[in-house]
Amino acid sequence: QVQLVESGGGLVQPGGSLRLSCAASGSIFSLYAMGWYRQAPGKQRDVVAGITSNGGTNYADSVKGRFTISRDNAKNTMYLQMNSLKPEDTAVYYCSQGKNMFNWRDPAYWGQGTQVTVSS
Repeated sequence: QVQLVESGGGLVQPGGSLRLSCAASGSIFSLYAMGWYRQAPGKQRDVVAGITSNGGTNYADSVKGRFTISRDNAKNTMYLQMNSLKPEDTAVYYCSQGKNMFNWRDPAYWGQGTQVTVSS
């Protein structure tokens, strides 16, 4: 049974930073591509960033240059460093696991989500 558990969300002022973590269990973490998605109230769930099993990354245009996705295969954990946060980044952030080493855009599993609120 694959489990993905996000942590690190919270309330932050505009311009601030947060680091989200996603701890995975129940699979061989290093073999799967992983992704971060977000869903704001009343909106669909959107891609934020993805990372392949060997560390290749991809970002949504809205977060390029501000967010950094990374993974530590030894710790079965993925991260999302979020800098220069804006109010429009407010959303529930979800961790996902892909179905193979390279495709993170077709998730097989989801975490429960963590709330990020950017407000003064």
